[in-house]
Amino acid sequence: MDGGVLIEIWLTSEAAAPMRRVPTAQLLAGRGLEGDRYALGGGTWAQYPDLEKQLTLIDAADVAAVAADAGVPLTPGDTRRNLVTTGVDLPSLVGRWFAVGDALLFGAKRCPPCTHLERLTGARLVKAMVHRGGINAAVFSDASIAEGAVVRPVSEEEAARRGAPTGAGRPVPRIVNG
Repeated sequence: MDGGVLIEIWLTSEAAAPMRRVPTAQLLAGRGLEGDRYALGGGTWAQYPDLEKQLTLIDAADVAAVAADAGVPLTPGDTRRNLVTTGVDLPSLVGRWFAVGDALLFGAKRCPPCTHLERLTGARLVKAMVHRGGINAAVFSDASIAEGAVVRPVSEEEAARRGAPTGAGRPVPRIVNG
């Protein structure tokens, strides 16, 4: 798998509030995107395990495909995912270490579509988003990120050199359909 590019960053400070696009942001280890609802301890899915609620990523081509299949105008911000990428196979990052710019992340699980998103957008998206919902990731290092940053897989060795937990402390992904 080759690397890709971060093309958009989205966040909101409150659950169900509109997302706003920012050109740069700060990732906080163990928390997520500074100023985002989940890093602030809120969010609709705040009760989910820590590794699964810190950060979400989706592919720009998947957003376009969902919009076409659902027959609705859909922006990446409408999907309520934090980072929009291109050129990287996001599902292949589940269970693996990867980097966005200088940030070290771990792919925690696929991010299946939900009816909450349908309620917020008023569009029937669940069926179109199956296998296109992106992924949830955990943040393991503080770092500034910006649109245009490289998104790339990181080897276990590089992750360990960067302070990632190894052995019994290594994160374990959760496998979900979608």
